[in-house]
Amino acid sequence: MNRLSVRLTLAILATTLLAVGVVALLANRATSSEFRRYLAAGQTASVQNLTPELAAYYTAQGGWDGVAAWFDAAEGDDPHGRGLGGRGTGGMRTLQLADAAGQVLYNSEGGPIGSVMSREERETAVPVEVNGATVGYLLVLTPGSAQLAGAEQAFLDRINGALLTGAVVALLVGVIAGVLLARTLAAPLGQVSAAAGAIAAGDLSQRVPERGTVETKALARSFNQMAGNLEQAEQLRRNLLADVAHELRTPLTVIQGNLQALLDGVYPLERAEIATIYDETRLLSRLVADLRELAQAEAGQLKLHLGPVDVGAVLAQTVDSFALLAQDSQISLELDAPSGLPPALADSDRLAQVLRNLLANALRHAASGGHVQVRARPEAGGLRISVIDDGPGIPAADLPHVFDRFWRGDPARSRDSGGSGLGLAITRHLVEAQHGQIGVESHEGRGTEFWFTLEQGNLRS
Repeated sequence: MNRLSVRLTLAILATTLLAVGVVALLANRATSSEFRRYLAAGQTASVQNLTPELAAYYTAQGGWDGVAAWFDAAEGDDPHGRGLGGRGTGGMRTLQLADAAGQVLYNSEGGPIGSVMSREERETAVPVEVNGATVGYLLVLTPGSAQLAGAEQAFLDRINGALLTGAVVALLVGVIAGVLLARTLAAPLGQVSAAAGAIAAGDLSQRVPERGTVETKALARSFNQMAGNLEQAEQLRRNLLADVAHELRTPLTVIQGNLQALLDGVYPLERAEIATIYDETRLLSRLVADLRELAQAEAGQLKLHLGPVDVGAVLAQTVDSFALLAQDSQISLELDAPSGLPPALADSDRLAQVLRNLLANALRHAASGGHVQVRARPEAGGLRISVIDDGPGIPAADLPHVFDRFWRGDPARSRDSGGSGLGLAITRHLVEAQHGQIGVESHEGRGTEFWFTLEQGNLRS
């Protein structure tokens, strides 16, 4: 009973049963009423020959006084020749005469005198007219259902039987249609349920067809998107675990090997050997810190303090902090930013971190004696900041992957030059967390430009 298809079937069955029952009842009543009205009209037509005599009686008497005695005398003279009905007819029909106001003056069955005919009865009755004016109504009343003649009752029974057969057929058709409709409506939900169970069991490749009503299509579409996101997230998780295991293995192997060599006496216990091990521990510490920051960024848990920031001041301070490193590497470092740059909506510390990552990356790959430029330009609704180097460039096939974690398309881009393989991935998340966009443009042999945008903000007075 808790299955949706069963409940839908029962609901449709109950609705169909109620509708068919109401229609059958109304049709039965309407048919019986109309049939009796038809009989009444026939009976009324059979006594139309009395209306001229009644009109003459009314004219002669100047009213309907004594009309009951006239009917009794007429019935006694020739009850069948005139088509009269009454006490001698065995209850086959009843005659009523009413005056112009509808008040009953005569009832052949001896019924109450003085009652008023209904409007429906007056519409069925034969009017008695004198000089164009209606002075009375002659009505033939049909008997009840138990009093119908055999032929009439048999005809009415056949009509009712046909109605009952139609109701049963309609009910069966409704049940069959209800079962099919319930299964059709419940089938997409069953598929979603089965696919959800498979995903819960670990099969993230499950998808459901988008068919059925608008709502079921929307449900299937949302389910497929959710399944796709789960599958992608699971793949990213596996890749991250594999990448972390790979990246941690190298420094751990170096540390373990050097310590073993010291214990075995292969390496002398000197400061240089200890410094090598210490450098590897620093690399591990930086890698773990970067991984933690990247995990926070991907989970949207980075703490940001967004507000209007003087971008020119942040650019100048960051470039100055890299001036000595650029000089040691014999690289020209230049800041190209016009005065009066509009403020940007950003976190000043995270903006400086983005610039440091991009500058460190540019200086790492610029050729000795080369040039690195930091450029800032206002644009519609914000700022565009670029870090440009004249290094070897990035192949076009590698450009879509430069912001992936641990990605290296060029052996020259190795960790031996100081990178953890996570800087650009972290940078992308930092920029997007500040409602900006980031991208890269590069041509082999002609250098690389990393750029990002920030929304414009207003400095508080």
